[in-house]
Order: sequence, then structure tokens, then C-alpha cells
Amino acid sequence: MSRNVPPEDRLGDFTADSRLVTLSAMAALIGVISAGVAWALIRLIGLFTNLAYFHRLATTLVSPAASPLGPWRSLIPVVGGLIVGLMARYGSEKIRGHGIPEALEAILIGRSRMDPKVAILKPLSSALAIGTGGPYGAEGPIIVTGGAFGSLFGQAFRLSPVERKTLLVAGAAGGMTAIFATPVAAVLLALELLLFEWKPRSFIPVASAAAVAGVLRVPLFGAGPLFPVIPHSASAWTPLMSLGLGLAAGLASTAITALLYGSEDLFARLPIHWMWWPAIGGVFVGLGGLLAPRALGVGYDVIHDILDGRLVGTILLVLFVVKALIWAIGLGSGTSGGLVAPLLLMGSALGALGANLFQASDVGLWAMLGMAALMGGTMQIPITAMVFAVELTGDLAVLPALLIACVTSAAITVLFMRRSILTEKLARRGRHLTREYGVNPLHVLRVEDVMEPPITRAAAGVGEGPVVAYPDELLETAMRKMLEHEAEVLPVAKADDPTQVIGYLDREAILAAWVQHTRDEATKEGGWLARLRKAPR
Repeated sequence: MSRNVPPEDRLGDFTADSRLVTLSAMAALIGVISAGVAWALIRLIGLFTNLAYFHRLATTLVSPAASPLGPWRSLIPVVGGLIVGLMARYGSEKIRGHGIPEALEAILIGRSRMDPKVAILKPLSSALAIGTGGPYGAEGPIIVTGGAFGSLFGQAFRLSPVERKTLLVAGAAGGMTAIFATPVAAVLLALELLLFEWKPRSFIPVASAAAVAGVLRVPLFGAGPLFPVIPHSASAWTPLMSLGLGLAAGLASTAITALLYGSEDLFARLPIHWMWWPAIGGVFVGLGGLLAPRALGVGYDVIHDILDGRLVGTILLVLFVVKALIWAIGLGSGTSGGLVAPLLLMGSALGALGANLFQASDVGLWAMLGMAALMGGTMQIPITAMVFAVELTGDLAVLPALLIACVTSAAITVLFMRRSILTEKLARRGRHLTREYGVNPLHVLRVEDVMEPPITRAAAGVGEGPVVAYPDELLETAMRKMLEHEAEVLPVAKADDPTQVIGYLDREAILAAWVQHTRDEATKEGGWLARLRKAPR
């Protein structure tokens, strides 16, 4: 019980220990696995697209818009939706939707344990849905699939739920990196959305997985950014343009989120089993594909063309409207697919439309800002979105403009939406979560900040047990001692002499400190301007 170690040697900035090395090594291996899974998913999408629309065996990514099948191709999404519905009904219901809420649910309530069936069925169903024309992205499925493999890997070893969570998120970040060549944005996504903490014990392993996946992406998919552009130059009007685009993207984010969940509500009212919903959604996807064929599929080629300024005017408007409608209806039907690539396409189209409206010369810059702002606002991850756009295009010079656009868009959605497009699904399942990360007051305040002066040994609990608190300990440590020993009061002893009591600490004092911290956040104090007005003249 001796406490002869100086306080400055007992307390540190972080709680990491030697387990960090083990977890980082495990995460690096998961980065290899998730990169391989990402490669397999892209190849599966290419395979199903070629089989369905071109009747050939090939795994290269192609656009359904180039299919020679004519009007009959509108039936292909219906068949794909029917198969996905059957897979969900008789395989695993967890493959429905865009995947990220399922990963969040596993982290929050599932002790970071994911079903092995999800690791197989999710990429298969997503590749089938996208390959048969679904206007969805591959990133949501790869996040949940990479996370599933990370979770399964973690379940093979003696790990805590927190460590399994780290490996789950490492798999998700590795998969996203391999798909988009965006390792920094993948790590930021983990921090903004998945980890629910900022600690080296989780941040470093996740970064290890993303770094390994980023290295492996070069031999698997090729080097360079996914959507390379010629660097844009800013002008005096760029900040104002970014602000306007951010406002427009924020309003659009609110609208498409409402559209998605409105579609989901309409499907929920149908008097038939949900297994049939994806096929019904496929009817609308097929019809939309007849109006705007390039709205089908994952749409990477379309994003390229918009960023390069090759799509203008009415074509852009029709593409934006049709993509938004069939994406919302299809995903609302409960099929399997992601939302990042559709958001990038719709956002870039929105930005390009703005450039056409104001007759701007640099359409590509507007498109780039639009795609980042729509993603940042809809998912409420502005920091990830701005870095994501830079890594996708390789254009670092527009980072200040991206900051304005993404933060403005996120500010609009935070004010107008109670939850993001990702967390709304969890809330509908009765699982509300908060994404505001703050420092726990129990991690800041020490025992000496709230302890009471010495009282009698009996009242202080001395002699009732071997546990005591020390002045320099954090309140969290003291509270843990109380819970472990079922004590209402702890004597506070000198660090160098545990037998000498200098005060006491009870639960009420700890709770009072917490309440005061909460009150301080809402307390408004008068400023110096008010004091000047009250000063005698």
C-alpha cells in the first residue's frame, strides 16, 4: 500500500501501455485482410455488372449506362433486389441498409462482436445490388465487412471489448483506405464516427491498419488519387463561393436525409413482408435508369466527368434529381449498399450546377467543394469530408475553401436535423447516441479538489477496510475503488504515509463535482462590456 512514487510519475497524459504494441501488430494484419476484402468486393461488383448488363465474364468496373440491352435493362435492378431480399430473409437481416449503423450498433451494444455470416453476406449482397444497377456505393459495405473481419479476428484472442472495438474499427478504416486511397480520411472517420474516443490505445492501431491498407492499395488498384484533378487556384471570390455552396449543401443534405427516411417509412407501411421491398425498390431504380442511365451503379466514372467539367446544364440537373430519388427509394427499401459514393456524385453535381448558374469558369472547383460539403453535412463529419476530398483529388490548395464549405454545411444540418443520416437509423431502433465528445470531469478533477476536511476515524471509514484514496488521484480512480469495495466513504491519506488521514471523500462530493461541471457549461457570465455600462459616470 506504499505510495512513495511521486505524483508526477504516477499520472500521465494518456492511459496507453504495452498492449498498444500488440494491438497495433494485430491491426496491421487486419489492414492486410481488409485490403484483400476490398479488392474482392470491387471485383465482385465488376463481375455482376458485366454478367447482368453485358452477358460476359469479366471483373473490370463498367457503367451500366453502356449496356446494349435497351429498355429491358430496367428489369435487372428488380431481379437484383429480389435476390438481396431473399439473402436478407434467409441469411442475415443485418445485411440490409448501408452498413455503418450496423457497425455502430455492434460497437455500442454488441460488445464489438459481429456475426460471421455478415462478413460473407454483406459484400456479396452489396456487390449484387450495385452490380445489377443499384445507385449505391461500395464504402458502407466495405466498412461493415472490414469491421466484421476485424471483429472476428479479435474474437479469436483474449481481448477486452474495447480492444475488440479497436480491431473492428481498424478493419473498417483499412477497407475504406483500400477502396478510396484515403488513409488519413479513414482514420479521421474512425475518430469522428466510430471510436467514440480519442485515445492512443485505439487511434494508433487504427492508423496502423489504414497505413498498411494504403500501401497494399497500390499493387491491388494502382497508385495515385481516385479522382485526380489539375490543381485549382483560389480567387478573391472563393471564400464567398465556398460559403454559398456550404449553405446549399447543408439544405440539400437535410432534404435528401428526409427523402431517404421518408421512403423507408413508406415501405414500412406496405402490407407485405420486407423481403419483397428491395424488388419493389428495384422497379423505381430501373425506371430511373431509363431516364438517366448514368445514375445507375457506383458512379465513379460520372464523378470523374463532373470534376473535369464534362457534364453541364440540363444533364446535370436530371442526373442529380434521378440519382437522389432512386438512391433514396432503393436504399429505403432495405437493400444492401453504401451512401458515400452517391453523396459524392450528388454533391459534385450540385456544385457544378451552381457553377453553371453563376457562369463560373472553374466548374471543377465548384464540383469538388460541393461533393465534400454534401458528404460533410449529410454524415455530419466535416473534418473527414474536407480531408477526404483532398486525398481523392490530390488538390491540397483548396483546403481553406473546403474548410468553409464543409463546416458551413455541417452547421446547417446540426441546426436543422436532430440526428445525422447515419444515427437516425439507430434512433429508430430505440438506440440514441450522442456524438459530442468532451472530457469527463472525473478524468480532470482530483480527490484533493473535492475532499472534505478530516473527521473522526469512524466517520471517515478508517479501519473498515484496506482501501484509501490519495489527494493526487483522479476522481475516476476513487470512484472505481468505491464501487469495487462497496464503500460510501473513502478516507484520504497522505501519498507517502497511508496511515495518516488528511480528509475524506464520499459519493455525494463526486456527484456534486459532476453536476457543477454540467452547470458551468450553461452558466452565462457578464462580460467587461456589461461592467462598463454599470460603472458610475
